[in-house]
Amino acid sequence: MDDIDRQLLALLRKNARMSVVELATKLKVSRATVQNRISKLEKNDIILGYTVKLKHEAEVESNAVKIVMSISVEAKDEAEVLKALQSFHEVISVYHTNGHWDLIAEVRAENLSLLGGLLVRIRAIKGIIQTETNLLLDQIF
Repeated sequence: MDDIDRQLLALLRKNARMSVVELATKLKVSRATVQNRISKLEKNDIILGYTVKLKHEAEVESNAVKIVMSISVEAKDEAEVLKALQSFHEVISVYHTNGHWDLIAEVRAENLSLLGGLLVRIRAIKGIIQTETNLLLDQIF
């Protein structure tokens, strides 16, 4: 992937329905170049699909409280911790990482009150040693 691919993905993240002509204009490349790059990104499983955001989901998402939770786990309990985290619909994604933390979880809740209760339930999962939560204030891009 090069800079044009990264710029193309950024534009598609903002509006996946943007026409190939409009993408080409913004990227200052030919229409065929954009189409070929999209095809290549799909073939290489970089672009896995396209989605529709419904009005209710957009409203909930725009008002949602979002956090990144760093999690340290007992190595022997990691599989069970991951299974438990996957059962929470508010946990959007979980990543393995290196360094002090074992896992990083992206979490979304409708409001701070619900988030507080959710954090209590997550911290109670057997095998979680320690967590650190960072509230995401604003998405820049």
